[in-house]
Amino acid sequence: MICLTKENEFSLKNIECLDIELCVFCGQAFRWRKTDENVFHGIVKEKSVDIEVKENEIIFKNCTEEDFENIWKPYFDTQRNYKEICEKISTDSHIKKAVESYYGIRILRQEPWEALCSFIISQNNNIPRISGIIERFCELYGSKNSAGDYTFPCYKSLFGITAEDLAPIKAGFRGKYIADAVNKLNSGEISLEKIYEMPIEEARQELMKIKGVGPKVAECTLLYGFGKLEAFPVDVWVKRIMEELYENGLPKCTKGVEGIAQQYLFHWRRNLKDGEK
Repeated sequence: MICLTKENEFSLKNIECLDIELCVFCGQAFRWRKTDENVFHGIVKEKSVDIEVKENEIIFKNCTEEDFENIWKPYFDTQRNYKEICEKISTDSHIKKAVESYYGIRILRQEPWEALCSFIISQNNNIPRISGIIERFCELYGSKNSAGDYTFPCYKSLFGITAEDLAPIKAGFRGKYIADAVNKLNSGEISLEKIYEMPIEEARQELMKIKGVGPKVAECTLLYGFGKLEAFPVDVWVKRIMEELYENGLPKCTKGVEGIAQQYLFHWRRNLKDGEK
């Protein structure tokens, strides 16, 4: 249920399978921070929001009704029945354990360009450093919004940028990959709009035309930026999962939602203590 609590404040009540903290800190997004025990601040599509989590209620503060409907509800994929999906994939005993441990993870519906750029930056990197590079990038080339946060720069505003121009963000070798992505998008060689409509294999190949974009970055972009839930990013943790539990591939219960199963398994495996299974 959705309701207006007061001016520029909206709430979601009794939404199953939506844990804000898990969603924003499970490795799929990098522009969120915790500002109080149950309050989270984030920037999406040039807009900022503060989300307060209470029992059976999620309150979105400092947002208009238009932004709530057009940005924040879609961002957290609130119209999708995750309870049903989690029940389906939990017919596998290993996934069931991951879902029970971290119930409430959803795939965030991020902007394709921001997802692409963020996961280029994520290569051979850790989350604090990824977040730092992204913030420097936004401070250097973004603009301040009404909340005083720097927005993620649009690729159109970066046309002609070089790796040397990006040196201040301290992205290292990734700078030349960001520059190549910017220039291929601006030249029309690659179209994010067309990727939405492409079959997933064609979309993978299209993204991998960008220097430095291999299978993992392409899959992350397709999953987190384009909402292609069949995408299946494989990093070191997921590789371990496949070797340890799924030598013959994922179970049939994940068909079509492999990316959701991956996010649960990834977060579960990387938080697993030594000796646990």
